[in-house]
Amino acid sequence: MSSWGPPFKRRGVFAAIGFLGGLLGGLLGVGGGFVLVPLQVLWTDTPQRNANANSLVAIIPIALAALPIYYFRKGAPQIDFHTALFLVIGSVVGAYLGAALLPRIPDRQLKIAVAIVLGLVGVKELLFP
Repeated sequence: MSSWGPPFKRRGVFAAIGFLGGLLGGLLGVGGGFVLVPLQVLWTDTPQRNANANSLVAIIPIALAALPIYYFRKGAPQIDFHTALFLVIGSVVGAYLGAALLPRIPDRQLKIAVAIVLGLVGVKELLFP
């Protein structure tokens, strides 16, 4: 385990971050980049690159946990698998390219980029809900 890894006493903090990411992921459709990444960096001093990678791994079970609720809800399913397929295709290609580019971006610039994206999305939601 590397030096930034969660010691025994911090496991609860990571579990709380995961809970918030899962809760907001299921409720609002956000969780990974908008909750898991910033909270890991702020609450646990996890390096930005590691927080990004941890978030991508955590998204898989978060999505799988919410899938049956969205699909088997009373009435019509809220999932369009045809649309989701193309989202998956684009996301897989984008995630691969992003992960390949990640080592080339200095940590400070990466943190600034995350902050700018979070800020722009926040402003958009406030002004154009």
